[in-house]
Amino acid sequence: MSKSVKLKRGFTINLAGKAEKKLAEVSQPETFAVKPTDFPGMLRPKVLVQEGETVKAGTPVLIDKRHDNILYTAPVSGEVVAIKRGEKRKLLEIVILADKEFEYESFKSYSASELSNASREELQEQMLKAGVWPQIVQRPYGVVANPEETPRDIFISGFDSHPLAPDYNFIFKGEEQNFKTGIEVLKKFTSGRIRIGVDGKGEVNPLYNNLDGVEINKFYGKHPVGNVGVQIHHIAPIGKNDLVWTLNPYGVIQIGRLFSTGKYDTSKIIALTGSEVANPQYYKTYSGACIGRFVQDNLKNDHVRYVSGNVLTGERLEEKGHLGYYHHQFTVLPEGDKPKLFGWILPTFKDLSFSRAFGLLSFLNPPSKEYVLDTNMHGEPRAFVQTGVFERVTPMDIYPTYLLKAILAEDYDEMEALGIYEVIEEDFALCEFVDVSKHDIQAILREGLDLMQYS
Repeated sequence: MSKSVKLKRGFTINLAGKAEKKLAEVSQPETFAVKPTDFPGMLRPKVLVQEGETVKAGTPVLIDKRHDNILYTAPVSGEVVAIKRGEKRKLLEIVILADKEFEYESFKSYSASELSNASREELQEQMLKAGVWPQIVQRPYGVVANPEETPRDIFISGFDSHPLAPDYNFIFKGEEQNFKTGIEVLKKFTSGRIRIGVDGKGEVNPLYNNLDGVEINKFYGKHPVGNVGVQIHHIAPIGKNDLVWTLNPYGVIQIGRLFSTGKYDTSKIIALTGSEVANPQYYKTYSGACIGRFVQDNLKNDHVRYVSGNVLTGERLEEKGHLGYYHHQFTVLPEGDKPKLFGWILPTFKDLSFSRAFGLLSFLNPPSKEYVLDTNMHGEPRAFVQTGVFERVTPMDIYPTYLLKAILAEDYDEMEALGIYEVIEEDFALCEFVDVSKHDIQAILREGLDLMQYS
């Protein structure tokens, strides 16, 4: 039965630089990359290709030795030109110089009747080989799903409430049939329900119409209302022995493309956003694209920070960095490395503040005001101060402050009792934003998740 959920807690960050609903023309990037760092929980990556080797879209390039049946495949065809490593030879990325015209590995395409008669094992084998399986992320822990397990339910968040988030109605337009095919495939993997959360305030995306056996739930409120973890918590919370799968709508679409066309098609539309972008708009590209072409001659100044994803949970990139596997957004912010006169004491209308401690007059601004925020932390890490502010931005029946302290103390029983199975980094990203102690909250939470999963 469908539900309507209204959330009272949270905080929406309204930034300047939202992408105009326009698909801009740009020449395709020269390089694309597969990055193990995009996949939390990948502890033992192994490279399957060598520099100078040619690959097709869908050719395996990487595995995790712990789950060597899950293949991570090339997003485009071309030549492997670099295998980059960091400290202690940590694998950072596999870079592919793309062909002008892509070649694809061949997989079986299915008609509607063939798909309905196919077994889970048959469909799973193709998903593992083609490289679409990493689109499925399991809770708890927020890692790539284990194909040997069966989820209680499958959850899909049908909208994004992060700052400057792309409009799903725009970027997934015309993908209705692929989404429907992907849903039919996913039905083979659970005896429970497939549940989609939609924005109750907006128009329901045509993507979610005419889906048999799918539960549609409406959500109202401030960010993080679009987080799938928040939606799970209010519809069917995760217990100690529960396992659920989550996907972005793009993951469902990519699965649908695989079984409709027999190709591993990573084409996607991304949003270039941020106050420092001259013309924030949408671009069509492929997973792992180099960002250089999108920002070339399109910035207001050069002293900026590039972020793959959104400003709360995204990954910092260099000028020639590559987009993350799960990202549909690329953000450019002003670098905040200059001191500010009188710091937070000076009254101002320009700065956004949740607690009114910084930007003392900003609360007088209308809710529609767009802010230009830089990367300045306005302070250094200090003692873990308990203020109660974390609970005000977390619309879940858990206590973030006590959970984080339990993680720091490595108290496994307390972590479990305080709800660590229900959250991943994005669910605590606002806590990091409002934290007066300037701690890396998301990194602390990931340490706790790793402790619970691998200890």
